[in-house]
Amino acid sequence: MSTHKIQAVFIDRDGTIGGSDQVVYPGVFELFSSAKQSIDKLRNAGVSIYSFTNQPGISRGEASINDFRDELLSFGFDKVYICPHQHEDRCSCRKPSPVLLTLAAQENDLDLKNCAVIGDRWTDMIAAKRAGCTKVLVKTGSGEKDLARYLNNQFFDEWLEATPDYIAEDLLDAVNWLLK
Repeated sequence: MSTHKIQAVFIDRDGTIGGSDQVVYPGVFELFSSAKQSIDKLRNAGVSIYSFTNQPGISRGEASINDFRDELLSFGFDKVYICPHQHEDRCSCRKPSPVLLTLAAQENDLDLKNCAVIGDRWTDMIAAKRAGCTKVLVKTGSGEKDLARYLNNQFFDEWLEATPDYIAEDLLDAVNWLLK
């Protein structure tokens, strides 16, 4: 990690803090065994912790934005940033767009160069790159699959350039690296 103090960490939900590479709705979603410890470690280091997630099931009526927000806040996140749209909606906030990151920066007086994104999908890495954040890919969820696609030269242009700054085994490994 850089010599700057980390102001905030943006953490993806599905496949990063728990669940799988598929959306698991609030009430059924389970955290990975070290997720709470990871969040507590960031909090104890004085780092703000934000959830940063695409949840298209909201626009389909499968869950509400409040269901996700309440669940994520109960896990220890300071604030929650959710894109509720489906891919085909072509909204401005769906990852890999950095809109949720820039909104959070405005609302919380953050310098995104002093922030990190932890996620299991390459879209997380692209959003982080576009915003100027440190990029950490976890191998949980879709992480192994997306990393394999990258290593097998299946990404091009901006996708190829969104190389993670660190590839972590899981969220705890990512947090430990960021706090070094």
